[in-house]
Amino acid sequence: MWIEWPWWLVAVVNCLGIPAVHFGMSWWFTRMPLRRFDPDAFPFRHGGWETADFYDHGLRVKQWKESLPDAGPWFGGFSKKRLRARDLGFLREFHRETCRSEAAHWAQVVGILVFMLWTPSPWAWVLPVYALASNLPCIVLQRRNRLKLAALLRRGVASGHDDHADRAGEDLLR
Repeated sequence: MWIEWPWWLVAVVNCLGIPAVHFGMSWWFTRMPLRRFDPDAFPFRHGGWETADFYDHGLRVKQWKESLPDAGPWFGGFSKKRLRARDLGFLREFHRETCRSEAAHWAQVVGILVFMLWTPSPWAWVLPVYALASNLPCIVLQRRNRLKLAALLRRGVASGHDDHADRAGEDLLR
């Protein structure tokens, strides 16, 4: 603990500040230009070890992803809950939006860690656990969706003329 405050002030600041970090970062990132988020650049580019099988079977994303909220629309942002279209322009936008969402969640992790400055030990060590537990599932889901969107974009999936493309598009977010 770098800053010493009375326990009641720590409790008030943390109880009000941590949700403010979640909502504030989400709001701020929805206001950033989409061009700032490049799926082919660090840190959004996929590693060679990242595969659909890793996410869907190793991490079992399909089993828990429906329980996650999609806060993008809460702030006038992009909804990532459903694949609303299959045209290439929409898929490219969705692809970038997964980067925006991932960046917002990483920023929330960092923002919450700042609260360690005034939170006394051992409670301070709850904060990194909470920050990761509340954001890592969302980060994992965005990386998984980006991987699947990249595969659709590589195939040049367009407006539903290809039966195989339709099935691939429908399965994207399942």
